[in-house]
Amino acid sequence: MQTIWLASKSPRRAQLLRDMGVPFEVLKFTGADGITYEVDESAFPGESPQDYVRRVALDKALHALSYLKDRAMPLRPLLSADTTVAISGHMLGKPADAAEARAMLSVLSGQTHEVLTAVVVVHGDQIRQALSLSQVHFMPLSDAVIERYVASGEPFDKAGGYGIQGHAGIFVSEIQGSFTGIMGLPFHETAQLLEPLGFQI
Repeated sequence: MQTIWLASKSPRRAQLLRDMGVPFEVLKFTGADGITYEVDESAFPGESPQDYVRRVALDKALHALSYLKDRAMPLRPLLSADTTVAISGHMLGKPADAAEARAMLSVLSGQTHEVLTAVVVVHGDQIRQALSLSQVHFMPLSDAVIERYVASGEPFDKAGGYGIQGHAGIFVSEIQGSFTGIMGLPFHETAQLLEPLGFQI
């Protein structure tokens, strides 16, 4: 299949695409002034986690498409994705600081939460979307465990304040759904979206 654009700065998504064997190039949204332009990921009042993650993934794709057109760059197929963590309908984004990371991990401790990843593939006038929803159960976490994990620096670029592929995998006693979806790019759904573009399972 032809090389696609990856409209994401997530190193985990890039690695997952490599693991799938998908040829890609990361699209970096940098203007002539050197400023990186990104999509506003703020949630709308009353927006459900499912609606939120679908909307943000689509906004990222449309933003990427506009960026390519404005700069007369090759209009290859592009892929975007967004992941959010939700517990009792309340979304947990990426923690802004250590205090927020501690608070998120305290909320997740001993509880089951949802991880939602939406994937969008744009090719020509075709927009295809998929949603992966998984449930993750955390063991109870002591204050000392939370403190050590926050001090490791791992929580700060991840929705919900943890990465299942890292040290936090120790906290997970059970999952239902897609492990790669929890990481940020569900293999099964992504393969289905890319199959019409020549991706072979």
